[in-house]
Amino acid sequence: MSEPAPSSLAPSDAIPVLRLEGLRKSYQVGTPLETEVLHGVGFTLQRGEFAALVGPSGSGKTTLLNLIGLLDAPTGGELFLQGTPTRMLEDAERTALRGRAIGFVFQFHHLIQAFPVLDNVLMPALVQGARRSRELEAQGLALLDAVGLAAHARKRPNELSGGQQQRVAIARALLTRPPLVLADEPTGNLDTHSADDVFALLRRFNREFGCAVLVVTHDPRLAQRCDRILNLVDGMIVSDQPVAPELAVQPAPN
Repeated sequence: MSEPAPSSLAPSDAIPVLRLEGLRKSYQVGTPLETEVLHGVGFTLQRGEFAALVGPSGSGKTTLLNLIGLLDAPTGGELFLQGTPTRMLEDAERTALRGRAIGFVFQFHHLIQAFPVLDNVLMPALVQGARRSRELEAQGLALLDAVGLAAHARKRPNELSGGQQQRVAIARALLTRPPLVLADEPTGNLDTHSADDVFALLRRFNREFGCAVLVVTHDPRLAQRCDRILNLVDGMIVSDQPVAPELAVQPAPN
């Protein structure tokens, strides 16, 4: 397989890719009283870091990931994305920043079954108004080659296995070379072998492109392969621990 193109990220190591300061989120559900789900969450994520977010069901992981992904706005605190404060952004500004700066990999890959695999990979650029060109297609094909699926570019997603479809989702997330990749239970629906392959690909691109990666996972085995583990309990980060380097180092699949 050919190697992916070099990273186009600017070397801004002094500024964290992600910084959360006292982040809070409350919901008003059926009564005048608000229920606070996140209670002053704060941490930073540097360029090239690979972190796991773990915690029991109901701890606020999904809410936190929605805030980090600019899919929702906090009710308190601030979230900085590449140094840009985001809490007071208008919806259009939030959407534009999300499209430029964040790649998403979900538990359910959310591929569009009516479109070929290559079209799915190109979608992030196309929805931002990019013209479909030979250069853009070549970039998409290079990513598919990097995840071992160049020969499947013209197939429909439903012709691929679950693990292959998740690889397509990874290629799609990386098309615009975002500085931050959010992966929400990316291996949750896969067998152990496919899960290992998908996780190793995320790690490989984290190192080659220099993007920061935040993975939500319930799998302690995979969490131990990250650089650090953030533990969210009852809407608060109760621990933020580095992982021993010898545990975090894992080879990518051939």
